[in-house]
Amino acid sequence: MARGELRIYLGAAPGVGKTYAMLEEAQRRAERGTDVVIGLVETHGRPHTAAMIGDLEVVPRHTVTHRGVEFTEMDLDAVLARRPEVAVVDELAHTNVPGSRHEKRWQDVQELLDAGISVLSTVNIQHLESLNDVVAQITGVTQRETLPDQVVRAAEQVELVDMTPEALRRRMAHGNIYRPDKIDAALGNYFRVGNLTALRELALLWLADKVDEQLDAYRAQQGISATWEARERVVVALTGGPEGDTLIRRAARIAARSKGADLLAVHVARSDGLAGADPAQLARQRVLVESLGGTYHQVLGTDVPAALLDFARGVNATQLVLGASRRGRFAQLLSRGVGVTTTALSGAIDVHLVTHAEVGRGRRGAAVPAALSRRRRLLGFALAVLGMPALTGLLWVLPDLMLTNDILLFLAGVVGVALVGGLWPALVAALGGSLLLNWFFTPPYYTLTIAEADNLLALGVFVGVAVAVSWVVDVAARRTREAARASADAQTLATVAGGVLRGERPLRALLDRLRETFALRAVSVLELVAEAEGRPGRAQEEAAWRVVAAVGDRPPGSPGAGETAVPVDERLTVVLAGRRLEAADRRVVEAFAAQAAVALRQERLAEEAATARPLAEADRMRTALLAAVSHDLRTPLASAKAAVSSLRSHDVEFGADDREELVATADESLDRLGRLVANLLDMSRLQAGVLGVTATAVGLEDVVPRALDELGPAAADVTTDIPADLPAATADPGLLERVLVNIVANALRHSPPGQPPTITASVHAGQVELRVIDTGPGIPEDQWEHVFLPFQRLGDRDNQTGVGLGLALSRGLAEAMGGSITPETTPGGGLTMVLRLPAAEERGVR
Repeated sequence: MARGELRIYLGAAPGVGKTYAMLEEAQRRAERGTDVVIGLVETHGRPHTAAMIGDLEVVPRHTVTHRGVEFTEMDLDAVLARRPEVAVVDELAHTNVPGSRHEKRWQDVQELLDAGISVLSTVNIQHLESLNDVVAQITGVTQRETLPDQVVRAAEQVELVDMTPEALRRRMAHGNIYRPDKIDAALGNYFRVGNLTALRELALLWLADKVDEQLDAYRAQQGISATWEARERVVVALTGGPEGDTLIRRAARIAARSKGADLLAVHVARSDGLAGADPAQLARQRVLVESLGGTYHQVLGTDVPAALLDFARGVNATQLVLGASRRGRFAQLLSRGVGVTTTALSGAIDVHLVTHAEVGRGRRGAAVPAALSRRRRLLGFALAVLGMPALTGLLWVLPDLMLTNDILLFLAGVVGVALVGGLWPALVAALGGSLLLNWFFTPPYYTLTIAEADNLLALGVFVGVAVAVSWVVDVAARRTREAARASADAQTLATVAGGVLRGERPLRALLDRLRETFALRAVSVLELVAEAEGRPGRAQEEAAWRVVAAVGDRPPGSPGAGETAVPVDERLTVVLAGRRLEAADRRVVEAFAAQAAVALRQERLAEEAATARPLAEADRMRTALLAAVSHDLRTPLASAKAAVSSLRSHDVEFGADDREELVATADESLDRLGRLVANLLDMSRLQAGVLGVTATAVGLEDVVPRALDELGPAAADVTTDIPADLPAATADPGLLERVLVNIVANALRHSPPGQPPTITASVHAGQVELRVIDTGPGIPEDQWEHVFLPFQRLGDRDNQTGVGLGLALSRGLAEAMGGSITPETTPGGGLTMVLRLPAAEERGVR
């Protein structure tokens, strides 16, 4: 059975028309004769969306009971039993009610697809898991309902339902998205032009990446290697040399000229695994690339131009940036070099050869270490000096042998010396062997004269073969040692990376690993103090340095206090104490040092962010407070002043009823003003962490009536259902009453006429749960958390009274008492606020 196809309508924000577009497609398919059913569609009370359902078959929802409350969800089994060709399932990121078969609606959709049913669905960009933190930063709202990006990427079709921010705000203002009482709050918060513009850009960029993936897949399937300039991609080639910084910055400038261009840096490493480039330079250049918004890549290859062009074509690059050759003129006469060869083979890719300060200076690589140890080289010389005469004596006493046999035996001796001591002892053995062969075994004997041309050729071949074998053996030994060294360095750096990634403090983990790897006593990261900058004389003093991180015993406090100092930049230096390192180890240590600088920078950025976050929050609170209070203090003050002024006026004679009404108006306005000031004071205490809480056993049957009494006649019709055997809750009686007053007042404002809120209570898992249930317009689930932000008006609150503190203060007070407040959807429409508090018996209060 073929798997069904998934088509997703992606939007930047609620109200752009995703559900409407999805239903339009469903109607088109139904008109073409396709069997289409609606598994679930959320119209959110929008008449145009509801009308688009038309005569499409709707599978009835099934009811799920959770904690005594009934909810409706898509009837997955009914849709599977119906087996349509296409099912319409709205809101792919929705979280199902506990007790459903799957936790998430997208998992229901996966089961439909596995059954061969194609699905039409919708999702907003803020629900994608990878963008959750970005959206929260932009809008100030953390999305609780998310789904993995891969679910959307795996869809056969993703269609963007796009709308400009201005058009979306007009649609909102016309009442086509939210109810009229929510429009002002939404336009002033989530639906600000800046928010909508940023969300729209996120949606466009995310979809562009998916289109890019589809293009790459198509090119791979069709075997297309030519560059398609669908998007500007600039690749910069790095050798690990000092010119890399210049090339990266030039490539970044080229990429910046095109909006949305990609910057990619690539280093071609030798495929034999031997060390070539400076790892410390590459580490620093990688940091530079990533700081400029690019990505770093490393590929293997023996033919650098071919490997470079293969990578560029593989990523569909349009431009390639290379550095001009560092080789001297003589070397350029012998071969064209990487730059010229790459340009000749680049085809449709534009190649930029960038000049730099290192042009023509040659490659200043690290000194090539000896292939063998000093002891083995001395042993090789001893064998050459003593072994060749010994072999001559042996051949002298043996029966007469032909000259060719003598040459072969001497050649075997030279190979033996090469295996033991390397190239130079073997060359000494070859030279000495040729002289001994000529003197003792080549006619005329005991003279260096060679009478026959054949013997001269044989001796010449002997010397040539001996030198060639010696060189091959020496190169093989050198490569073996380099490979072992490169493998050890790679293993060390891999271990370092793993240790840093697993550690909570990356800088300390890095220094600990460095100390353990090289058996050091201590390692310090030193920073030059500002007073010592630009004064070389003071840089040697310990007072000129500040230890920013250190591990081990007696860490050095200045570069001169350790055996090895590795400068990272103009201000940072890593100092090692305990033993002096070999020159070959310094390359790895430099890579450590570069990563230490990155880790230090990350830690400081995290600290700065942590320090700035409370300040930014406080500043936001102050700004919002001034904006809100300036508006909301005006109404009760104006009402009270008007009432009092009227009473004091001698121009109008008021009757007893009129005077009573004016006094009541002033009293009501002043009460509102008092509640507003009390809320502001409590919110300030909560923010400062100085709110006093006295927890005791409190019976809800006592607190709920007092809260309703405080609300006055408006709460007379509120129904309550509190079991007689309900255990007491652990709470502060006064604060709990304040919480209930705010929550119930919020429910009263939005309950339809004749349908007052209901208050129920129960106990579950050691917690007393109190539910305030209204059947009003409710709040979209993706905006539940937004209603708890202070100085915000959204969702189930009007835009005429209060500074938006009610629910924010209620949640803060509940959490201060060890409880919580969470919203739920009322079955049939509306909002249910659930207040959870620890049961007193569980806490041992009773």
